[in-house]
Amino acid sequence: MEAVKETHFSFPGQTGFYRGKVRDVYYFGNLMAMVVTDRISAFDVVLPRAIPYKGQVLNRIATRNLEATRDIVDNWLLATPDPQIAVGYRCQPFAVEMVIRGYLAGHAWREYRAGKRSLCGVPLPEGLKENDPLPEPIITPSTKAREGHDEDISREEILQQGLVPEAYYVQMEDITRRLFARGSQLAAGRGLILVDTKYEFGLKDDKIMLIDEIHTPDSSRYFYRDGYDERQATGQPQRQLSKEFVRQWLIENGFQGRQGEQVPAMTDEVVQMISERYLELYRSFTGEDLKTENSVNLTDKIYQNLHNWLLQNKALWQTD
Repeated sequence: MEAVKETHFSFPGQTGFYRGKVRDVYYFGNLMAMVVTDRISAFDVVLPRAIPYKGQVLNRIATRNLEATRDIVDNWLLATPDPQIAVGYRCQPFAVEMVIRGYLAGHAWREYRAGKRSLCGVPLPEGLKENDPLPEPIITPSTKAREGHDEDISREEILQQGLVPEAYYVQMEDITRRLFARGSQLAAGRGLILVDTKYEFGLKDDKIMLIDEIHTPDSSRYFYRDGYDERQATGQPQRQLSKEFVRQWLIENGFQGRQGEQVPAMTDEVVQMISERYLELYRSFTGEDLKTENSVNLTDKIYQNLHNWLLQNKALWQTD
């Protein structure tokens, strides 16, 4: 199984390049092309081995969800010329991520278990158990770090520090709640519960745009609806559809991204297990099996598909 860990392309007319945790981004004037690689990160650390099919699973799911929410807020996406490519507008990103949580899980649960009863300035009631529903969804923003860990931040701190002007922030909160409601509705149609997720926003021509992926298993956490109540009542772990299984594997092997900790060895068996879980995620989200390609050079195919799209759409990105 081939996996795309990194790309090193050079295109005519290219104006810049940026390598993120899991994406290689190529700039062309007012457009950007994200190559969604098969790199995987957890606890804000890129793990040493890439996961076959992960990139196209995420890109295909994100594309579906971006198209399914355009009536709520416009987004950056223009085209997907390859299963691992997304091309769209360059926006000026806001310096915070809008995290919204409907259930006490993951990071929120770890903070609650440690005794905290406030998260990002939002009070939490006593007496909750792991994976319980919250009285209502709460927004718990985080800073966006290019390197290292994102950090929790409150609404008040965002406004005091001038990270986002208040007029825009109020809009972002409203859009976040509406997107979460839509995502929950779409998840219910697949027998899933949208537990928590994050959205990133930017500005284009002074208009708020949704950027990056949404409602994917990397940016969101899902439970299976079937059996949720019984498992919660008996204190059993919930069946999750998210990247949490990767985090749990790392925790069980002594790694949470802390200084001095070493990423455990990723054997072929571990890589295959993670890859199979991503294919399962795709089936659960779409009701379809991913059409896999084992006989092609994926990196060459990605280059050629993006190169052809750029040639055919010069008017969109060339300013001369």
